Amino acid sequence: MIQHLKTVWQFRYFWASLVQLDLRNRYRRSVLGIGWSLLHPLALTVVFCIAFGSILANQNWREFAPKLLACLAVWDFLKSSLIFGCDSFIRNEAYIRQSPLPYSIYPLRTVLGTLIHFVISLALVVVAVCVLQDATDVLNRFLAMIPAILMLTIFCWSIATIAAFLNAYFHDTKHLIEVVTQLMFFLTPIMYDPSVAIEKIGYWIVELNPAAYFLLTISYPLAKGTPIPQDLYLTVAGLTASAFALACLTMAWLQKRLIFQL
Repeated sequence: MIQHLKTVWQFRYFWASLVQLDLRNRYRRSVLGIGWSLLHPLALTVVFCIAFGSILANQNWREFAPKLLACLAVWDFLKSSLIFGCDSFIRNEAYIRQSPLPYSIYPLRTVLGTLIHFVISLALVVVAVCVLQDATDVLNRFLAMIPAILMLTIFCWSIATIAAFLNAYFHDTKHLIEVVTQLMFFLTPIMYDPSVAIEKIGYWIVELNPAAYFLLTISYPLAKGTPIPQDLYLTVAGLTASAFALACLTMAWLQKRLIFQL
């Protein structure tokens, strides 16, 4: 695996150019361009604040809006990496057939594209915190999130790789994931605090939901300024290591037969 990662790094100019190509194609002839990455989560935050702020949050919208914006950023990064990762091998079939590059490059291409939008959304959270809460330590909050953001990126790369292999062998995987993520959106503490979900439903809604741990590790400290417990950091690190190991095992098991499934 170390040799595999070295090979991926050797081809960094290749997958970096693919990410740039994706961004150019996505926003070609667009007036706002990458500004849509700011408008989309901002519009969702405004709608959810109006519709659910007083019902679910039961708190001041100045506190609720940055937290919701951060949660939506984390959730969108996870969901987009998983759903778009399903097509990583299928849409790169021409590259796979022509050159023996590491297969993990193609899910990485997808994840890095979504990572750019994720970082832009986090920057919007920082601005929202400064404007709505007048937080003087917001920069320190963001810097403290860097290890968690790196772990989240590795986690998304891992689940995108697993989803890519599953979708190559079972083409209904993407449709199933779209349905599951739509359901999980309402079971994940995005619009409400985890304490509310635990009280009304049960602790399992957080304990069995990997997305909830990343929300707690990134969104809440950034938007609220609460410190990250060490046990929560260890849990997120364990989830990241487990997902990465599972992705490595999946690749070692299925990559030799992948070409026959495309």
